[in-house]
Amino acid sequence: MTHVLNGVTPLTHLGIIRVEGDDAASFLQAQLTQDFSLLGMSEARLAAYCTAKGRMQASFIGIKRAPGDILLVCSRDILATTLKRLSMFVLRAKAKLRDATAEFDLYGLAGNAVAQVAAGLAAPWSRVDIGQASIVSLYPADGQPRALWLAPAGHDVPSAAALDHASWLWGEVRSGIAMVTAPVVEAFVPQMLNYESVGGVNFKKGCYPGQEVVARSQFRGTLKRRAYLAHAGSALQAGDEVFHDSDPSQPCGVVVQAAGAPAGGWDAIVSIQITAASGGKLALGTPQGAELSLQPAPYPLLADV
Repeated sequence: MTHVLNGVTPLTHLGIIRVEGDDAASFLQAQLTQDFSLLGMSEARLAAYCTAKGRMQASFIGIKRAPGDILLVCSRDILATTLKRLSMFVLRAKAKLRDATAEFDLYGLAGNAVAQVAAGLAAPWSRVDIGQASIVSLYPADGQPRALWLAPAGHDVPSAAALDHASWLWGEVRSGIAMVTAPVVEAFVPQMLNYESVGGVNFKKGCYPGQEVVARSQFRGTLKRRAYLAHAGSALQAGDEVFHDSDPSQPCGVVVQAAGAPAGGWDAIVSIQITAASGGKLALGTPQGAELSLQPAPYPLLADV
């Protein structure tokens, strides 16, 4: 039986980087995997910030509040480091970056609360504004709607039943959309988290750090790892290694994001070798660790070109 996610909860694990100025969009266009120059007011962008080697050092949900005002929602535990790194490349661009977490309230909406607060919200990464509040449609969790609600601090809180934070975190895992946190910084190219299949990479835009590696992974068949859903009877956390019984000498992947499952045990998003996902025993932490059961990602993957 599917656990019902329904209600609203503050998202204290997330923070916001604010990018303001005439060159805000063009600056981000040159840094991130998604197209921010064409970002409209009725949509959001999932995007990665990569190293020169194509490894994700951060991921964001970005929205444009005004032509020269873009907000990047990311994991709070990497915000300060990410802000410092991005700021190094502003140079002569007319763009100012700052930690704006305290300037906004962030809430998660799930189940009936989505339609209750933002009727008419459509496909993932679509957006509606109600007064000063922006609501972004997220990928569902086991078919249950989810959305991100963002408004200036002090705004009226969305009116809906309360949802506990742990349930929201579990829904994030079940959605299959992983966000980069401190334990997995620089561990993945975007396709290892299926970002090209969920609106996180634009292959038609201009250059950004790591673009050649990301493009090569897509178009030359070099991708060896993908993201899957997993379940274990014991606790999981981001950064835990995963082993396969075909080669116990080295890990075949890593836990990206994890949360306690309402029905017991732990659910996770894991990024593992594609060959390891085709059969055999997966174990957590060591080859003799707790067994992991695997499920495919809950959305279709783009066919490799």
